[in-house]
Amino acid sequence: MTLEVQEAGETMPSRGLRATHIVWIILATILVTAAVTYWVVRTYIYAKDFEPVQLSVQEQQKLDAKLRVLGYDPAPSPATGATAGKETDEQWLRPERYSEAGARREVSFSEREVNAMVAKNPDLAKKLSVDLGDDLVSARILVPVDPDFPILGGKTLRVSTGVEMAYRDTKPVVVLKGVSIMGIPIPNAWLGGLKNIDLISEFGDSDGFWKSFADGVGNIHAEEGALKIELKQ
Repeated sequence: MTLEVQEAGETMPSRGLRATHIVWIILATILVTAAVTYWVVRTYIYAKDFEPVQLSVQEQQKLDAKLRVLGYDPAPSPATGATAGKETDEQWLRPERYSEAGARREVSFSEREVNAMVAKNPDLAKKLSVDLGDDLVSARILVPVDPDFPILGGKTLRVSTGVEMAYRDTKPVVVLKGVSIMGIPIPNAWLGGLKNIDLISEFGDSDGFWKSFADGVGNIHAEEGALKIELKQ
């Protein structure tokens, strides 16, 4: 019986991970962590402004006509001019008997029109975008953080929210579905218990905005790409 003796200077085969493998794994982990951190910071903290919706001249004229149905007379825009497609004050101020016969009580706003109206507000321009779905109005908001706030001071946070908007049992329904900050849903307790609560039923019994709003609306609902409103007589 013979024994095989390992020759001098010959090393045993290495087992397990080599030092170079461990170094590469550490480097890969660092790179992946840095990439994920960069994506989170760019996506949720250093958020870019939204691109405002710009309507064409024809689209703006249609929107202005819809706003007049609701009793709001929009100011002339540079794109449409002061009198393009619009009756002047001097032309409107003529003797005429009042009548509601044939008056429109229904108006519909497209998603582009809603976002265009938002873009005209200096405080909301580039900071708010609205999405219209079936019985759901969703919004994304960029919220600047006060520079003196700890850690996140001077940053911009991305906030999203959803509101159910429908008409059931002969009354409008407005329900807060939730609020998320940086993709994380906020607990209902932090929202004052208002999540999934019909705001009109909750606050519409006393005099105020919600009661006046409910009393004047004959129908309201959101659908894919549009918001439709019908006013009562």
